[in-house]
Amino acid sequence: MELLRDLWKFITARKKWWLLPLIIILLLIGVLIILGGTSLAPFIYTLF
Repeated sequence: MELLRDLWKFITARKKWWLLPLIIILLLIGVLIILGGTSLAPFIYTLF
């Protein structure tokens, strides 16, 4: 959580708002990779 807090402080202090979509997309890809190895994988594959 400290990493996210530091990242948020960096974005707000330096006005790097263009980083937010990039971070969100990377987090979503990470969640899909994690869920791809679980029993939820067949349900995720049907979405694509």
